[in-house]
Amino acid sequence: MGSFDSGSTLPASRGRISSEVLMPTGKVRFYDEEKGFGFITTDDGQDVFLHATALPAGSPSPKQGTRLEFGVADGKRGLQALSVRVLEAPVSLSKRSRTSADDMAIIVEDLVKLLDGIGGDLRRGRYPNGPQAKKIAAVLRKVADDFEA
Repeated sequence: MGSFDSGSTLPASRGRISSEVLMPTGKVRFYDEEKGFGFITTDDGQDVFLHATALPAGSPSPKQGTRLEFGVADGKRGLQALSVRVLEAPVSLSKRSRTSADDMAIIVEDLVKLLDGIGGDLRRGRYPNGPQAKKIAAVLRKVADDFEA
């Protein structure tokens, strides 16, 4: 890896000055957690390679749209992010649409009653019929998704 060359990379007008060092900013364009890398698009439109080793220790993988501050070096194949700091993570769609705790309590109570009834039928050797089974499965998946969000 090379060092930051202000003549060939990011203009001083972009980013934030931190401890007298220019820290460019941008958003994650994509990040592949399995492969351990992705790309950042800087505020002025340049692509910067992002490797997992540049992320803060113990931080989750960045999602598309996560706003980052980072150092830059000229790598073998172009610009590479160093010492990444998360400035702002996008709100998760699942958390945005998550059912409130009060509503979830009512749903869980109704679900317990429903499952109690199904348990009695199962003890008598009867499974729910096709359409009813699909509705029950859909409710269970929705509740599980809300708990995981």
